[in-house]
Formats: sequence, structure tokens, C-alpha cells
Amino acid sequence: MAVLQDRAFAVLIVLLGLPNCLPMPPPIPLICGLLLALVAVQIIVGRATPWLPDVLLRRSIASVDVERAVARAMPAFRRLERFSRPRMTFLDNPIASRLMGVVILILALGLLFAPPFVGQIPLGIAVCLVGLGLVERDGLVVAGGLIVGSVGLTLSLGFVYAVFSGLETLF
Repeated sequence: MAVLQDRAFAVLIVLLGLPNCLPMPPPIPLICGLLLALVAVQIIVGRATPWLPDVLLRRSIASVDVERAVARAMPAFRRLERFSRPRMTFLDNPIASRLMGVVILILALGLLFAPPFVGQIPLGIAVCLVGLGLVERDGLVVAGGLIVGSVGLTLSLGFVYAVFSGLETLF
């Protein structure tokens, strides 16, 4: 966290979005969504650096798993890196940052209610795009993430509606 300084929030957003870009079993989107919500609330209240519980900071991920995830993600990141550059930089002010925190909180809540196994993928991609756009200070990439996020939220809300409609019919 100390090394990343002002971009620590954006990198955390990307890291919490990445696991949701692949089909994952049900606890993963829930855990990532809760942690992402914690990060979003910190952005909203204007913290300078992210805080995470010591339990999480002491944990580590097996290097084999990290290498595999990085190897899968790097081709997409390299393509995005060639395309991305600072533009639409109005997101660099404190008010816009707090609004982005609200957007990230909404995406995080969407992850909590995403359909199992594949329903979190559009939201994971959206979170990653928003995070990468914030890292690169590229408002166009953030806008792309918001578009993908609106599709993901629509799918999640449709899933929640279908579940409640089914339960209502059942009873």
C-alpha cells in the first residue's frame, strides 16, 4: 500500500475485480464484493490511503496462483495499455473521486447478488475497467467500464427479480 500511494485504491479495485472475470464458485463474488464495498466506502469518505483488516494483510496467495492469474490477464492488460492514455481527466478531482466511490459501491453490491458462476463476469470486467481507467487516469476506459457495469447490474437485478418471482409463485 505504501508503494502505490495515490493509486492504491485503483489497484485494489482491479485486484478485487479480477477474480470475478472468470467463472467462480459462489463465495468468491461475495467476498470480493464485500471487500470492494469496504474500499468504495473509504473512497466516498475521502481517505487518502486504503485500510484493510490485518487478517487480510497478513494473508498471502500462493505464487503459482498469482503467476497463473497474471499470465492470463497480461495479454488483455498489454492491449489496454497500448490504447489507454490520460484523457477525460476530470476524474482527478475530489468530488469526482467520491462519485466514483459511489459507482464502485453500486458495482460491489451488484456482485453480492450476481447469478452464480457466470453472472459476476460482466461486473468483474466492469470493476477491472473502472480500476484500470483510474490507474491510467483514462476517463474513456472508466466510461467503458460503466457501460459494461450497467449491463452487469441489469443482469444481476434480473436474476434477483427472477428468484423473488419464483419464490412468490412457489408460496
